[in-house]
Amino acid sequence: MRLALAAYLALGVATPVMAFEPGSLPEAAEPTHDRQETPAALSVPVGVYDGTLPMLEVEGALRERAWRVPSAALSTLRIIEGLRVDLAQGGYFTILDCRTQACGGFDFRFGLPVLPAPAMNVDLFDFRVLVAQKGEGPGAEYVYILVSRGRSNRFVQVMEVVTTPEDQPAPEALAITPAESPPETPEIITRLQDSGHVVLKDLDFASGAGTLSDRSYATLEALAGYLKANPARIIALVGHTDATGSLEANTALSRKRAEAVRARLIGKYEVPGGQVVAQGAGYLAPVASNLTQAGREANRRVEAVLLAAE
Repeated sequence: MRLALAAYLALGVATPVMAFEPGSLPEAAEPTHDRQETPAALSVPVGVYDGTLPMLEVEGALRERAWRVPSAALSTLRIIEGLRVDLAQGGYFTILDCRTQACGGFDFRFGLPVLPAPAMNVDLFDFRVLVAQKGEGPGAEYVYILVSRGRSNRFVQVMEVVTTPEDQPAPEALAITPAESPPETPEIITRLQDSGHVVLKDLDFASGAGTLSDRSYATLEALAGYLKANPARIIALVGHTDATGSLEANTALSRKRAEAVRARLIGKYEVPGGQVVAQGAGYLAPVASNLTQAGREANRRVEAVLLAAE
């Protein structure tokens, strides 16, 4: 669901008034963040994590606020109970109300919009989320609350979006310069993301040797660009051989070739070493019959295997 935005501050259109006030917060609560932006967009969770995290993107006037409550004894439940009352008294209805593992734990937490420290901190073992709405369609208000335990403090984050009312005057048309088309994703990266692995077909090794020829390789350039642009992704380079010779010798050769490719990615293309590991499978994972020359050539390969995603 995407709610259209029809007003811009820069064009002199009035900003919707933020309505929610967390009046139940303890008097000792110290504001750590308060920012407003119009126009803005915010993705809020509307369900628990169950393989995917259902999110709702809303657009309009955004206000972000956060507080630190200096108390090691106050529970996150006590704080969220007060905020539930604040929302009910303000005429909001609840969309989501969950805690830690019931929300989806680690995967749920890392799908959330969270203000950076020190304004906000989240304890993966004790946090609560509350999402509420008032009104429908244009002009609706959404409040997303995150409460977390800290070692000696409690942290509260409130993000509120007021979408543009229907009677808000539309801004004048703006001249927009068409954006350049994004660069096309290389085929090997598309295949790597779709299937989880891809053969690096242009690599050149001498027969029976583990040394990679000193020339440029399009597959390595594409792979390096992908890894540097996505620092949370990790790949394994897995060497494979045909079935000629012993398993021990072929496993050692296949690993040596994978390590040579890893060294090239790190040394020439400046890929962080922590994003690439190397292994050798010898002749244990053929893609063709070892009874033919064409099959043996196909089995001699190095594959990139995607291990981790963002």
